[in-house]
Amino acid sequence: MAESLEKIRNIGIMAHIDAGKTTVTERILFYAGKTYKMGEVHDGTAVMDFMEEEQQRGITITSAATKCQWKDCDINLIDTPGHVDFTAEVERSLRVLDGAVAVFDASEGVQAQTETVWRQGKKYNLACLCFVNKMDKIGADFEMTFNSITEKLSANPIAVQVPIGAETNFEGLIDLVKMKAVYYDASESGVKFEEKEIPSNFLEDAKKWRHLMIERAAEFDDELMNKYVHDKPVEAGLIERAIRKGVVENKLNPVFCGSALRNVGVQRLLDGVVAYLPSPLDRPEIKGFDPDKKDKEIIVKCDPDRPFVGLAFKITADKHGDLYFVRIYQGGLVSNSRVLNSSRGHKENITRIFQMHANSRTILETAQAGDIVAIVGLKDTLTGDTICDPKKPVQLDSITFPETVISMSIEPRTAAERVKLGEALAILRREDPTFGCKYDPETGQTIISGMGELHLEILEHKLKRDLKVDVRTGKPRVAYKEAISKEAKGEAKFIRQTGGRGQYGHVFITIEPLFDEDGHYSRENQFEVNVVGGTVPKEYFSAVGKGVIDALSSGALAGYPVVGVKVILIDGSFHPVDSSELAFEQAGTMAVRDVMVEASPVLLEPIMKVQAIVPEVNYGSVQGSLIAKRGVIVDTHSHSSMVVIDAMVPLAEMFGYSSEIRSMTAGRGTFVMEPLCYEKVPEQISEKILSGSY
Repeated sequence: MAESLEKIRNIGIMAHIDAGKTTVTERILFYAGKTYKMGEVHDGTAVMDFMEEEQQRGITITSAATKCQWKDCDINLIDTPGHVDFTAEVERSLRVLDGAVAVFDASEGVQAQTETVWRQGKKYNLACLCFVNKMDKIGADFEMTFNSITEKLSANPIAVQVPIGAETNFEGLIDLVKMKAVYYDASESGVKFEEKEIPSNFLEDAKKWRHLMIERAAEFDDELMNKYVHDKPVEAGLIERAIRKGVVENKLNPVFCGSALRNVGVQRLLDGVVAYLPSPLDRPEIKGFDPDKKDKEIIVKCDPDRPFVGLAFKITADKHGDLYFVRIYQGGLVSNSRVLNSSRGHKENITRIFQMHANSRTILETAQAGDIVAIVGLKDTLTGDTICDPKKPVQLDSITFPETVISMSIEPRTAAERVKLGEALAILRREDPTFGCKYDPETGQTIISGMGELHLEILEHKLKRDLKVDVRTGKPRVAYKEAISKEAKGEAKFIRQTGGRGQYGHVFITIEPLFDEDGHYSRENQFEVNVVGGTVPKEYFSAVGKGVIDALSSGALAGYPVVGVKVILIDGSFHPVDSSELAFEQAGTMAVRDVMVEASPVLLEPIMKVQAIVPEVNYGSVQGSLIAKRGVIVDTHSHSSMVVIDAMVPLAEMFGYSSEIRSMTAGRGTFVMEPLCYEKVPEQISEKILSGSY
């Protein structure tokens, strides 16, 4: 255990798929003495990819947490997935971390998913180091990658290392802070390395990079600025102090380089984590609020002596009881204690606390502010819930996740499996916030939804193999939405008289389309009240709003959820005896359903941001295929002998595209995609969808 909070680093490893995140993590664990043999992704022996599905596919599906020591620091480390279908794993991990290491493929620079994870990191104001990996790969180009970090991520990279050579000539790296060349001993798994003088043919280049480094770092330290301006010698400690200040303020991103697979540069990266990334004490205070008075702000400080506050950010089903991963923001936690779930207003028991290492665990008696631990004993807590001291309730902001864009039907093969399926779906829903399921009364089927084809495929395998439920699945389907294209007004009266007290609710509403700042239909709906003169009493406003929301859950065209709608309650009437919340709720529902038809409803479809990387010789055919799929080409640029095509394509057209692009490019082409927005479906396509012929 680190002696103080200054010696704790909570970090995540994030990147585009196949940039080498898990290999970097495996090397970190080996050099930190956490493992005694390096795990390899390609052999299926990576410690952090412990799921059978991960080992078979060679990809990270679920974020894995561990803890290791480097020098005198405790490092809580989370390895996150790179595939966009598992973006929720990245989102919830970054929410509770203090810093991150972004890994880049030296031959590719910034890729599509790199931009997404970087944006997620910026949302939580995470300090970030950059590691340019795979310097030994064909096409590796440190300067190109460095420049792409500036241009595509709008980041502030500052090189603290540069490589000695590249591709097959990659020999080691130059430490610009110490101005030494570092060479690693391959026969010793890179454990041994030696510092030498910088080779003469790299010296001028190294001086140029060092000058740029000091120039940028000097902005954050007056003493360094003074020495830089007067051209005086600068010691390494002064440079590190200035860079750390810039990183903690989130204004600098130190850039390291190496090759994790060849065991080059990882120890120096760990030195950088300790030297530059913030401790929990360096992070700004967190603003919580009183669960009973949402406008009353409560400051949460990283102080072990204050009342306990933690955030549950991940849940994993386990045969001995669900594991809840918790970041402790304030106070301490003791096993066999009682806490309050302030998000849901009930108390929970904590029976045990664990320190996790991938899928193995060590029992702890206590944990304190700044720690990331797993606990068992909670029953009704969900991802994003705050748990705290029952005597000092406080609630933190929850974690928001993107909407699902794809769904498919699922049903048990036998009646006996039906109960098991219900229990299994409840487990999946607890574990995965981006997993959705609902029952379709018209078809009698259960519809499950997720972030992409791979996500649904993994969920199906988990149901069959891990949860032992025999199910049949239908083809994946697009999660369409509905919207309106013009304003409309309407009214509805709900009147029931069955002897004695009746029911009476009467509302006038207007409905109008709602757009976001990019001009796309908003993903949210709004309900406003603009009633003058008390024609509808205040106590019924929330009931009308509830009825409105219920009506918008199924649209006027094909029962899809309605988005991008603003509903305004403008007038109505009430009965002093017969009016009730139920009556006004029903009137709100009826009014929306009637007026939707008058507002020219339209069908919306998810549009994907697609990036295809293909050989130059196949550029024309791939571009043509994307255009034929109703795609819009946004940008194209050459990179080595490959062409990168950025496009926007409807999700409905992208099913099975992985095999299509492989056949067009003789297996050399790849693509990635992520949800971008919802847009109106062309009329002729909309007619086919609604008639079931599309």
